[in-house]
Amino acid sequence: MLRPPVGDSTSMYNEITLLLFATAVLGVVALRLKQPVIVAYILIGIIAGPSVLDWVSANEPMELLAEIGVTILLFVVGLKLDIHLIRKLGVVALATGLGQLAFTIVLGFLIGLALDMDWLRALYVAVALTFSSTIIIVKLLSDKREIDSLHGRIAMGFLIVQDLAVVLAMMVIGTQGGASEGTTVLAQVGEILLKVAGLGVVVAILMRWVLPRVLHWMAASQELLLVFAVAWGTTLAAGGEWLGFSKEVGAFLAGFSLASLPFREAINARLASLRDFLLLFFFVHLGTQLDMNTLGAEVPAAILLSLFVLVGNPLIVMAIMGAMGYRKRTGFLAGLTVAQISEFSIIFIGMGVAVGHVDPAALGLVTLVGLITITLSTYMILYSHRLYALCEPWLGAFERANPWREKNYDEQHGRADVIVFGMGRYGLRLSERLCAAGLDVVGVDFDPEVLARARPGPIQVLFGDAGDDDFVAGLPLDRARQVVSSLRDPDLDRQLVHSLRRCGYEGPIAVTAHSSVEGKRLLEAGADEVLLPFHDAADHAARRIGDALQSRPAPRSLET
Repeated sequence: MLRPPVGDSTSMYNEITLLLFATAVLGVVALRLKQPVIVAYILIGIIAGPSVLDWVSANEPMELLAEIGVTILLFVVGLKLDIHLIRKLGVVALATGLGQLAFTIVLGFLIGLALDMDWLRALYVAVALTFSSTIIIVKLLSDKREIDSLHGRIAMGFLIVQDLAVVLAMMVIGTQGGASEGTTVLAQVGEILLKVAGLGVVVAILMRWVLPRVLHWMAASQELLLVFAVAWGTTLAAGGEWLGFSKEVGAFLAGFSLASLPFREAINARLASLRDFLLLFFFVHLGTQLDMNTLGAEVPAAILLSLFVLVGNPLIVMAIMGAMGYRKRTGFLAGLTVAQISEFSIIFIGMGVAVGHVDPAALGLVTLVGLITITLSTYMILYSHRLYALCEPWLGAFERANPWREKNYDEQHGRADVIVFGMGRYGLRLSERLCAAGLDVVGVDFDPEVLARARPGPIQVLFGDAGDDDFVAGLPLDRARQVVSSLRDPDLDRQLVHSLRRCGYEGPIAVTAHSSVEGKRLLEAGADEVLLPFHDAADHAARRIGDALQSRPAPRSLET
């Protein structure tokens, strides 16, 4: 096949353009088959790679984009680990997450040894089998409106535990790659602990005194907030590599340093699309590196390991959750979320190949397992309720006679929230009155000054843009009995109404308007109720004055 010289920028541009177009076409096919686009990304890499069509020569630019994509992925993972959220995870997420990790590693290691792998390769493969794809699970549960269900919350809890585990595993591998020859294991451990302690102190100081003020300045512009987030993530990623860790560890710490700030939801929503776009290059680049001549020998092992992930991992989660006092239905639905391996599994094995611990064939094996499990588990999660109905007669062993923990959860989480967009004077006063009435209120605004005034009160306030579909989709809509908008922009109100309906919210939506004409248009756009603050205030004032006049004696001059 004829191409311009490899160093020609026009050639690189044309190759990447062709890959993007081909990926878009294959991505449409994947969506029609209800598959995650990650599957399409890897397949297009295999097709475009040297084993099939040999389209790609611009490997260095693609590898750079892939590294930035992985950096942002780890940054987003760290961004979700709010300290307060970690405290709330409790024993359920910790026990389920650690239990699943331990059992999967032990059983996967034994299966690897039975497949005639050496102990190091079997260990790497076993660890890779423990990680589930947070991206895919969140997407599927969000599409099914189950992200705030009991099994969805439990799944998100042990996925956070998995994310922490994979970061620790990457940290260990990253230090192995930078360790000097002749260094004892004890010296390596001491050096790691010293560096972690030093980096932890620096990050803690920044989190306490520097980053809140910097983010407050940056939040004045949504675009500047995004630029700072990417710059901060890549800076700490480079710093982590300089200290002897990996870029992934530095990026994770960068996200974690912002996780407790009120701007994290807005940053996360803004980074989601950029993360997904750049990860495209990681998976395409991965596909181009796979040698199809060696993959054939890995197919039997890949099928056996895939069956273990598809069946064994859910059974492990069900057994743990049943022992902890949850119903078999909840354990089954939560267990299905670990019936596939993660993009982290592939990254983890790739790091092992880079430091020389395992051969490239192991990367091909885990990638095959990823393709099989992601493809099949997607349908398992999409049709989880039908699948449960088929399997329910054989699941009695996974439920206690008294599922006490789930009963307690039902009692504690029966009430729903009111979500109020716009925390200005009207929205804040409305939220305070709703809280006084005993309702749980979540307030949303994109002005950091407004949020600073609202935050000391009893209302849970979030920094975010009502016009951002990704941010709206991440709100607890499943538990909301009412959504109220006190925004001053009727166009933004209409956009919010459409976004809420697209996200599956079916409850009532009340919006504010400053004229009857605006109110009529908002009703036509799908709002259920229109609040007219000036009209309502005037009516209320008139009633108060009228009631006061009727209860007060008239002046003598009027009586005469």
